[in-house]
Amino acid sequence: MFERLGHVLVRRRKGALALFIIGILVAGTVGSLIFSRLDSGGYSDPNSDSFKVYEYLRDELKVEDPSVVVVIDSGDTQVTDPEVTRKALELEAKMGKEEGVTKTLSFWSSNGEPTLKSSDGKAAYVLIYGEGEAFSPKSQDLGAIFQKKYDGKIDGLTLYAGGVGVVGNAITEKISSDLKIAEIISIPLTFILLAFVFGALAASAMPLIVGVAAILGAFFVLYLISLFTDVSVYALNLTTGMGLGLGIDYALLMVNRFREEIHHGKSVEDAVVTTMRTAGKTVFYSGLTVLVTMVSLTFFPLPFLKSFGYAGVSVVALAVVGAIFGLPPILAIVGSKIDKGVIRKSAITPKEDGRWADTARFVMKRPTAVVILSLIVLGIMAAPVQNIKFAQGDSRMLPASNPAAIATALQDQRFPGQTGNPVEIIVFDGSSKLDEIAAYSEKLSKVSGILSVLPAQVIGNDVRVVAYQTMLPRTPEAQQLIHDLRDVKAPEGTLIGGVAADYTDSQDGISSTLPWALGWIALSVFVLIFVFTGSIILPIKAVLLNVLSLAATMGVLTWVFIDGHLQWLVGSFTLTGTLDTSIVILIAVVVFGLSMDYELFLLSRIREEHLAGKSNVESVATGLQRSARIITAAALILAVVFAAFVTSGVTSIKSMGFGVALAVILDATIVRALLVPALMRLFGERNWWAPKWMQRFTITH
Repeated sequence: MFERLGHVLVRRRKGALALFIIGILVAGTVGSLIFSRLDSGGYSDPNSDSFKVYEYLRDELKVEDPSVVVVIDSGDTQVTDPEVTRKALELEAKMGKEEGVTKTLSFWSSNGEPTLKSSDGKAAYVLIYGEGEAFSPKSQDLGAIFQKKYDGKIDGLTLYAGGVGVVGNAITEKISSDLKIAEIISIPLTFILLAFVFGALAASAMPLIVGVAAILGAFFVLYLISLFTDVSVYALNLTTGMGLGLGIDYALLMVNRFREEIHHGKSVEDAVVTTMRTAGKTVFYSGLTVLVTMVSLTFFPLPFLKSFGYAGVSVVALAVVGAIFGLPPILAIVGSKIDKGVIRKSAITPKEDGRWADTARFVMKRPTAVVILSLIVLGIMAAPVQNIKFAQGDSRMLPASNPAAIATALQDQRFPGQTGNPVEIIVFDGSSKLDEIAAYSEKLSKVSGILSVLPAQVIGNDVRVVAYQTMLPRTPEAQQLIHDLRDVKAPEGTLIGGVAADYTDSQDGISSTLPWALGWIALSVFVLIFVFTGSIILPIKAVLLNVLSLAATMGVLTWVFIDGHLQWLVGSFTLTGTLDTSIVILIAVVVFGLSMDYELFLLSRIREEHLAGKSNVESVATGLQRSARIITAAALILAVVFAAFVTSGVTSIKSMGFGVALAVILDATIVRALLVPALMRLFGERNWWAPKWMQRFTITH
């Protein structure tokens, strides 16, 4: 199949290239529309109890969450002062006339509602309600207006604009601006590294073409997906990082093999066909392995994680399409001019034997010592993982100096309980159980972490109870509180909701889905590597080595982002004592997929040499010599792409960039350069063993 495709693309190279360019232009034009359709939410489990409560409050009671929460600070004067009251009501009236505002509520307009006043009585809330739901683009648009107009000194009062609309807008703007900075850093560095690796400008331009095509194509697909479901703003970073990284990975493999064949004296058409038959097949199966790994993200109930799944699947598929369909026509047209613009002569002609082969032979002479030493290093790196704790992102992801973060911190410090984020309890058909509900409310008020429980409110046949907690809602402490509340014996028909319950249900949803996702990854990767290599030993080793590498990465992430080390390197951030659960899962899935990518790159070449009749030792040495330079270069470039995200002011993006960059470096060095050849030596010919009845399911090389 790949040979036939190679012949077709060479013979119709001009038409194929024109079609590829038109596709990129259309995808880029339409895909740019995705930026206005992104949201910064998606953390809720739509099948949970808390979401049912949210829908009930929204649809039946018309209870809305405020899009914006403005704190008006009166300085040394009490908020009940007549002059403060006059100014605050004037400001509230002005806020109510802003575009997109449906209603307002404040301490002053509610006749002194105590939950809207600060503990010291010198600040109070103005709640702003809008048309959009929390974290939606409309809510964020409203947040942008209020942060611009109602944050700062106004008429002798100090205003702090916060709430989901403001925080969501601040996160979206910060990510968008940080993404531009990351691209400004990563793209030039990537080109410099590519030029160094290939030694020629013409060859080094090829991977960037595939990478950019993958990114623009993925933006187009995400735009189409956004017409039917929500897509998170965070998906942009993954799309850019993986698109550029995988596009470069696959193009590196293809271009390197094409140059090898050209230098062996083959014609351009034969070189392209051989490249498609070998490297093209590897790219296809490698991409398929990464793709099925990314599919696991769509298993989780959170739209936030599903967005990463959509982005990951799209960008991987399009990177493969770009490498297999877009690159061969370009290679056919460029031909032997692939080495034009020489920068480093030593990189032009691939060596049959050299440093990497020597490294493999050195490792295989003392495999046991190398394995033990490598495992000790990975174990030391993994040790801090015992302190890992999880939470969800909130305003503390932003730089501490960001106005939205300042406003949220002020609310937490000066207002009793989480007034804007109460625990909502609905007892369906509870109007006939008021005495039982009163006793239930009394028990709830005694649960550690509950500040107060308001009197029950009868609504038709249902009853609503509101409770205020002391801690931030998206934290491990709030999760424990919700579990404690749900352990209290409740009247039949009781559901607990609110922001803290929403967070708890999301975390629990992730925990219950995780085993299925891990099972899918392990099984699909095992099957694909078996089909590709014909061995059942190699896929087992690959999965186990990836688990070790991932554990080391998580240990270092804990040491940096929970224990607070290396801020001089990664930049300052607010220490919360937790890692974002969704980001950790994303890092794990992305890293696992990329590790399998490099595994297939290496095993493909080793197997090719082994099938050519070389011994186990020599096939590993030659395979490493032929592929390690590409793997190391690809890993270094991918690390640079993701490391650029460390410059982000949003902690979750910073941790994602650091985690992925570290993991790919570990994988390309300790795992691929040391552990793989050492274990290949220890297992010998058993590396390629599989029962005879299974061997018919493998592909031929």
